Amino acid sequence: MAANLTLNMEAQLTEIERIHAAVKILSQAEGWPPELLFQIELVLEEIGTNIIKYGQDGDRETDINITLTSDSTSLRLEIVDSGKPFDPFAEAPPPDLDSPIPDRPIGGLGVHLVQELMDESYYRREDGMNKVTLIKHKSV
Repeated sequence: MAANLTLNMEAQLTEIERIHAAVKILSQAEGWPPELLFQIELVLEEIGTNIIKYGQDGDRETDINITLTSDSTSLRLEIVDSGKPFDPFAEAPPPDLDSPIPDRPIGGLGVHLVQELMDESYYRREDGMNKVTLIKHKSV
């Protein structure tokens, strides 16, 4: 049977801690290994922070809705926001992984990390909303 968690958050960095707390409760109920919890929290923090910092559309408040579905084989995260259109997997700059850290330009590393941690990542713009879907397969 699948477990579901649905969260609506304001576009404020203080909301990230509330998201972590809710995901931690679900992970304990589902018996996730600590590494999986860490990865999911990191991914949600990265995507959420990017929406909050860069996705605001003028003076209009950006709504962010997160749905996490956990079943026996995978975790599915759906992050929907009403901010300006942005496909992080196509539009974020590729990270510079070769230059010395002080010389690297800002941008792209977080999205790269999300794609490395998740097994599948998708974006679509639908009904005026950004929709990011991330899937993590559970190890057997």
